This record gives sequence, C-alpha cells and structure tokens, in this order.
Amino acid sequence: RACNPPVGNLATGRTPVTTTTCGQNSTELYCFYPDQNLLHHTSPGCGQPRCTKCNTNQPDNSHLPADMTDDFFANPISWWQSAQGVHREEIRLDFETEFYLTHVIAVFKSPRPAAMVLERSQDYGQTWRPYKYFSVNCTATFGLQDDLIEEGSMCTSRYSDAVPCTRGEVIYRALSPANKIEDPYSPEAQDLLKLTNLRLLLLKRQECPCHGSGLVEKPQRFAHYAIYDLIIRGSCFCNGHAEESACFSSGSVGFLREPGSCVGIVHGKCVCRHNTAGDHCEKCAPLYNDQPWKPGDGKTGAPNECRKCRCHNHAESCHFDLSVWLASGKRSGGVCDNCKHNTEGHRCQRCKPGFYRDRGKPMSSPEVCKPCACQPTGSANATFSSSWRCHPRTGFCYCKPGVAGPNCDRCLVGYWGFGENGCQPCDCARDCDQHTGTCFNGYDSEPFFNIPIGGRIPDLVQTPTNESQEEWEWNDHEQGFSALRHPEKCVCKEKVLGSVSDFCQMKYAYVIKARILSAHDKGTHAEVVVKVKKVLKSGKVKIARSNRSIYPESWTNRGCTCPILNPGKDKILTGGQEDSRTGKLLVNMNSLVKPWKAYLGKQVSDILRTGCK
Repeated sequence: RACNPPVGNLATGRTPVTTTTCGQNSTELYCFYPDQNLLHHTSPGCGQPRCTKCNTNQPDNSHLPADMTDDFFANPISWWQSAQGVHREEIRLDFETEFYLTHVIAVFKSPRPAAMVLERSQDYGQTWRPYKYFSVNCTATFGLQDDLIEEGSMCTSRYSDAVPCTRGEVIYRALSPANKIEDPYSPEAQDLLKLTNLRLLLLKRQECPCHGSGLVEKPQRFAHYAIYDLIIRGSCFCNGHAEESACFSSGSVGFLREPGSCVGIVHGKCVCRHNTAGDHCEKCAPLYNDQPWKPGDGKTGAPNECRKCRCHNHAESCHFDLSVWLASGKRSGGVCDNCKHNTEGHRCQRCKPGFYRDRGKPMSSPEVCKPCACQPTGSANATFSSSWRCHPRTGFCYCKPGVAGPNCDRCLVGYWGFGENGCQPCDCARDCDQHTGTCFNGYDSEPFFNIPIGGRIPDLVQTPTNESQEEWEWNDHEQGFSALRHPEKCVCKEKVLGSVSDFCQMKYAYVIKARILSAHDKGTHAEVVVKVKKVLKSGKVKIARSNRSIYPESWTNRGCTCPILNPGKDKILTGGQEDSRTGKLLVNMNSLVKPWKAYLGKQVSDILRTGCK
C-alpha cells in the first residue's frame, strides 16, 4: 500500500532567521503590558505597563529567534522579539531538504500585524510564492477580496485584528475546503504542499487599542513584533513510499546528526520501501528499474512498487530505457548496467564475443560463459587476441574454408594444407594426405579420426525457441561444410515421392517441415541443426516446434551429408529411424528431403491421414 510518514513540527530543532532581534547591537529598553492585564479584562484599560531591557548577549535578557521554535510546553513564556521601530520584518525557516506542509500556527506576544504574508519556496530560496495574505483590509492593502466574503480568496482578515493584544494566533491550513486534493502525491498536490523554505513577512505593526498609563512612556518602546511560538506542522516528503524517516543534518545535506540530537525532529531522509531509493524515494533502487518509477497512489492506496530487472545475477544495477519499454509493449524497460562474468545484452542474457554458454550451468552462475577454444589459424576471424569468436550457444568455432572440428584445428575430409587461408580441396577422386595433398588410391589408406576424450556433442534439443534466426544461419563470415559451398564434392541419389503405397511402405518414424540452420562436421559423423516449423507425424521421440539436431547416417568421406541438407532452406523432411533412448532423430538415404511447397505438404498430409491406414 501507499505509505505516509508521521506528521510533526518541522520547526522543532531548527532555528529561524530574522532580519532583526532586539538588543543585538546594544542593550535596548522596551515596554509591554503584562499578559494577565490583557487577557483578563478586569478593567477597561491595559493596566500599568512594564519596562525592561533586552540584550542578545545576556541569557536572562535575550529573546532570540530560537525561542520561537523551542519546546512550548517546557518554555511557555520564551519569545523572540524584533528591534524597536521596525515596520517590515522577515522570519525565515530554511529546511535542508523537501518537506510536505500541513499547517502553520504563529502565537504572537505583541499584537498581530495589520498586514503580513506567508510565503514558501520550492527551490531553496531562489524563488518565492505566496501561501496566504493576511490584512485588516485585504482590498486596500493587497487588492484582493477577503475570503470571509469570497471563499478561496488568497487573502483573509480573520487573523489580523489587534485584539487579543497578546497570544493572538495566526493560522494557515494548506489543505482546506477550497484546496481539495484526492491524491496527496499528484503533481497538483506537490505544487501546493511541497516546500524547502518558509517565511513570514510582517509588513505593518498595530498598537493595542486599550487605554492605559503607557502615555507616560515613550511610544517607540512599544513598537516591536514579538512571537511566543512558531509551529510548522508537516511531514517528510516520501512520494508514498515510506512511513518513517532517518536522522538528517539540518546544517548540510547528507550528514547525519550526532546521536541523541534527533529527538522530536521531523527528519528529512525517508526510509524507503517498495524497492525505491533516494532521500524522498524519488527513484527506483539500482537493480529495480524494469518499469517507470511512480509515486504511491494516495487515492487508491496502490504502492506502485519498482520492479527488479532480469540481470541473472550478472549486474548490480540497471537503468530504465524508454525505447526498450515501448518496444516490449510497455512490459519491460530495464537495461542491465556493466554486465559481469563475461555476459552482455539488455538482461546479461548472452555471452560476450569470445565466450560461449555452458549448458551444464544455470544462466545465473558466474561460470556460465566459458572462453572459446578456437584454433587461431583455422578460425574464420583469426586474430591474436582474446576475442576469437565461437558460437555463443554451442562453443563451435567458425572455421575458414575447408577447415573442420569444433575448434577449427584440422582439415575437412577431402581437404589438405591446413594454414592461414584454411584448407584447399584435394585434387583426387577420393581423399588425400592432409599435410602433402598426396592422393589415397585405395580404402586401406582411409584416414581414421580420433574424437578427443570428453568431446561429446552438445545436446541442442533444449535450445530456446525464441533465439534469433540469424544466430544460427551461415553468412559470409561463418565457415562450415555443406554441399551448398562445394557441390562438386557430393554426389547423392535423392529419394523421390513415388506412389502412396511406396511412401507408406517406408514406414517413416517422423515427417516434419523444418528449416536447415547449420551443419557441423564431427569427424566421424555429422550433426545438422534445424528449426522445426510443423510436425506432420511423430513417433516415440517427442518433437517440439523448436531448434533441434538431426543426425545423417550417410556421412561420406567427402564431408557430405546424404541426403543433401543445405542451410537456409525450408524442407519437408522424413526419417526412417529414431533413437528413443537418446531422443535422436536420424535421416538416411531412404529419407525423403524436398524443398517445402504448400501443395507438397498437403499431399503428404493426405497420404498420412488416409493412405497409410
């Protein structure tokens, strides 16, 4: 829910600044009528005046600005007093940060001013705006209508009468029937209630209208302003995200007060909740910027919490990006900052160039990205730096023409001369020596490929379905082997779609529509990555519409897959066998592989539905 800090006296523990103070330059003699004479009208006059001295350097005779904001229960008869003879006086209270105001009460010792203005600043005193004008005659003094006549007027005569001549109050309520606010954290509410400074401009004195023996005294000795108490009720400004505040220095922003000096003080730094941060909970915490910050809703009570970014434990902060937010349909706008553990991306969700995803570890693991182990000579972007790239999901390196192996460290079958330019085709009917290019004339000299210990083919069945198509496609910079690149090397007899009975007799284990994404030479076999788009038939192995591997049984010593599976094409693909134990899909020379056409797909669907019963 939306939170509200407690309301207290903002003036407590803070000292106002005034233009003058009595006795600040030298001892002054002043006169006044005792309170009991003014409050208890036992006679029509003011009674006998009393005169005494004022000096700021004498504790018993000083009346300092701090006396307005001290504890009025502990010190009920302490007051501040201006110098004699002044008409215009300013009382200003500066806050170290932003607060919310509810109301102001000033209790005067002298008669209340005939004219005064209450003002606030929201920019630490650079500009000021009025809260309320006070005058015996609003129209004559300020050119404004009296709110006793016109409700909602900026001026009032309610608190400007000279009577009572002492302990008269001036009251201002920020929220009144004229200022109705439904949501206290809305921009309109903040414009009205938020302040950094408050000041009272006392513009015109007035004398007490009583008849006493004060005529024998000099009139100027009664000519001063005096205030017993200045009470400013308000709370810490926390945007609806805190219900308590921490101790904050009134001397300078950001420094804590000494222990024990915070008692009774309304503190200026919020103890934020709802995953927010800042002195006023005006922003989201460093790792919680997945949606725009909002204040709590004071009308509905909705907390409007900040939401955590999905950085997979690889970042300590994130920032909100409007373009990302809009592109996601206003669901997520967080962009992780300074991704660690060799990750990158808006959510630190992929490995940096030169690293690949370790499928054996969760994405949140610090060791999820392993460095590529590409052979620099055989890699397509060979450079003597740490940024040799491999496939970010499999770790397979991108090889130069004619180069093979997960690490691009040897020639493909049918190639020789491993070097900076890759490998060149053998000029032979069959294979050749990979070092010299000498042709092998018989089967006795067939090379034998060793698979390194631990060189298990990564299981690509669990590859996420939402990864980008471009990440799997070949381009001019990525190298692998396919009949598409070297058609002269491969001669495969392709299966044709014959009669219905011929098709049904093959008893295909699966029939799918798939796009060929890439092919990988494993030395003794091949692995082809496809994106399954439609499943027309499946057997014991469950086939999902996602990226997965298929394994050609026919793998010639030319480095060819038969049937020919060229990347970048949509195919209708049938398989005669499947390995339910390992979940592998197999293709062989009896498999039907044809470019996908709508009519062909309908024809095969009809055969499967009606012809093979």
